[in-house]
Amino acid sequence: MRPTRFGVAACCLAALFTGCGGGGSGGSSGSPAPTPAPTASPTPTPSPSTAACSLRSRQSWALAQLQQQYLFPELLDASVNPAAHSTIDSYIDALVAPARAQNRDRYFTYRTSIAEENAYYEQGATAGFGLRFALDGRQLFVTESFEGGPALATGMDRGAEIVGIGPDGANVRSVSSILESGGTGALVDALGPDTAGVTRVLQYRDTKNVERTVTVTKAVFALDPVSDRYGAKVVQRHGLRAGYINLRTFIDTAEPDLRAAFASFKAQGVTELIIDLRYNGGGLISIAELLGNLMAGGRDGQVFGYVTYRDPGATETITFDEQPESIAPTKVAFLVTGSR
Repeated sequence: MRPTRFGVAACCLAALFTGCGGGGSGGSSGSPAPTPAPTASPTPTPSPSTAACSLRSRQSWALAQLQQQYLFPELLDASVNPAAHSTIDSYIDALVAPARAQNRDRYFTYRTSIAEENAYYEQGATAGFGLRFALDGRQLFVTESFEGGPALATGMDRGAEIVGIGPDGANVRSVSSILESGGTGALVDALGPDTAGVTRVLQYRDTKNVERTVTVTKAVFALDPVSDRYGAKVVQRHGLRAGYINLRTFIDTAEPDLRAAFASFKAQGVTELIIDLRYNGGGLISIAELLGNLMAGGRDGQVFGYVTYRDPGATETITFDEQPESIAPTKVAFLVTGSR
């Protein structure tokens, strides 16, 4: 059984902390946990109590999961003192800091819940402003404004530069001053937690250099993995026609969008593709396979890729599986960034 989710270039642990001490259970997007041998007379495990959920026991559980399933176990920082951390999140960040310093774990290790993961990967449900940001020096830009998100409803769209952030209109600070006070961590704190109901005042400069101030409240919305506005289209230039796909994330709801896009490309005779993954953070392997299969015209059964686990002997080969919507591209260009 291979992992079902991935981060770009690395299948790292997404820790699902639902248990206390050793009594809970968790899921992983990293290497699969060994299947326990059956016992003749299993002893029921009591439900964990609130008293058992001490910070120290949860930290111990988190460390055990990382030691067992993390893709880079040799890079875990064994010197981290759990007593120096008041939250599980900061403890995990400290444990995986060496891998992040080597750009091997690009923040694909985090604490979440099974319910949150399933809501996102199955339905695209997430809480936030509906914005994706990019930091260029001391300038904060909006790279995407998602349909159905609170920010787009105010008129804020991609290409805008966020120049000020505050909890209310009387306490707005410039992005540059926030960065000077504490770097990107201070910027993340200024934007607030991704919890529905969190409100911020954002000052921004749009693509026409007009400055605006809006109040945006974070809300739960469904992320459209392929934008209806610009996610899939045929680009024509100098007599050439290319199919363009901007895939925001690899989640279940991307399947109908991808199939519809490639069916359109096929009907229009498109044989050149542009796949835009510049801001895509990864997701389901099944959707990555589908994207490959939709480009598998004439390649059915050929090698598409490999999945490598911590145990080198467990490497799995994935082959192309041609679909009814598949095309046979003669050229494929991928748009990526320096971190993708």
